[in-house]
Amino acid sequence: MSTEQPARRQGTRAEAARRRRKRAFTGAFAVVIGALAVIGLAGAAASTVQGPRVTQVDIDPAAAAEASGARLIVTTNQSLATVDAAQVTVTPAVPFTVDTSGRSVGVRFTLPLRDATEYAVRIDDVKGLGGGPSATVTHEFRTPELTAFLLQRTGDGDTIYRTDLAGERIEAVFEHPHIEDFRATTGHLVISTLDDDGHSQILVTDLHGDGERALRLPGEGTVRTLQAADRGELIGYTFTDADIGAGGTRESELYTASVKDSRKDAEPSRVAVGGTDPRVLDWRFVPDTDSLLVLTFDGRLLLSGADGAGSTDLGAGVEIDGIARGSAVAVVERVDGMVLIDLTDGSETPLAPADGVAGLQGVVTPIPGAGAGTIRQFFVADAPPDEQVTNVYRVADDGAPTLLFTAPATDAVLQTCVSPSGRYAAVLVAPDTLDNAYDTYQHPLPSTLHTHVIDIASGDAVQTFAGFDLSWCQTAPPVGQ
Repeated sequence: MSTEQPARRQGTRAEAARRRRKRAFTGAFAVVIGALAVIGLAGAAASTVQGPRVTQVDIDPAAAAEASGARLIVTTNQSLATVDAAQVTVTPAVPFTVDTSGRSVGVRFTLPLRDATEYAVRIDDVKGLGGGPSATVTHEFRTPELTAFLLQRTGDGDTIYRTDLAGERIEAVFEHPHIEDFRATTGHLVISTLDDDGHSQILVTDLHGDGERALRLPGEGTVRTLQAADRGELIGYTFTDADIGAGGTRESELYTASVKDSRKDAEPSRVAVGGTDPRVLDWRFVPDTDSLLVLTFDGRLLLSGADGAGSTDLGAGVEIDGIARGSAVAVVERVDGMVLIDLTDGSETPLAPADGVAGLQGVVTPIPGAGAGTIRQFFVADAPPDEQVTNVYRVADDGAPTLLFTAPATDAVLQTCVSPSGRYAAVLVAPDTLDNAYDTYQHPLPSTLHTHVIDIASGDAVQTFAGFDLSWCQTAPPVGQ
């Protein structure tokens, strides 16, 4: 009898078993896919019924308190319809813009936030791109306490300190035999010093004073009017050749440089200011732009690009008092008085006088934000000697004054600055001016200086520090005030 028939039957049965297993697997796989599809549809339906749900919120409170442009980003589980600024409420109130992209909505703060403050952001009527019910999104966060840097000059060397406003946590972060001036950017200290030959150097460190390196300068000479942009790690200064008049040709030329560029051979960029006399007497970064406001030696006020191209002549000027952070309005002294110039269109309005305030008005410091008013100092000279004082006021845009600080006639008020959020004013005072001799620096200042910090809203004194150049000041104190 042949043995082939049983073998064929066994092969047939094995093939049939494989076919049954395959059909069973295919059926089970189809059931799973169907179930997943049903679950997915059910989830999508539930999401549509419930409205958008928050999956993540991103905010850096410390960065938001230090500089403008910080963002709170809310990410949801579905693509969103465009969110309008009218749907957003920030408490305490602060200027902001809103943008929507995919599943996220961003709230950008156009001014630094107040320090040590609880903030609440509420977004109403948030809808998915495909429609359905809306949702309300809320998020709360707290900004940290404010810290600042300041400079102390002594006969044994100079030191930059970092401190909280209470004066309880003070640390030395950078020391050098001779510091003319310094600025703090978001991530760096930028320090103007002198080398052994008396020529200017610009040193850059991190905010702890570490990683020291030197920026390349246009040559050997003198750096003045050191400033830093509020964002972007960009600095600027004017430069004069050491041998000016004896072969050197550069005098008060304006340069910019990025402190993010760590290359030793990175060249600074010259701002080719136009006009009959392109030497720069004073200048400012225009907040949140790449423009510069420049005052030339021949008294022309120019709005310039970062490279000097496309300058717009804004007329004659005597002094640039400042540009409020979070705005495009400059406070400028013209020959016939103080004016506010809108740098977006060149229009101007006279600065409102301070109602009922006596004395000779000094420098006017704008408070950050549009329509926030100014800080002004008035020297009362037409009075008996014991009543001759310098008063510092907050003056609203309509001229309403609020007294913040008074210095006796024996003291000199050299400078007023305002914190980036507009919460505090800093008043730099040289006490006992008759016995307070000037030092011998290229930018000479009285040997003893006190910085008084004042809460602008309440007028309360916050702290008094020994030193000057508080890091929210945009320029160095003037000489010879």
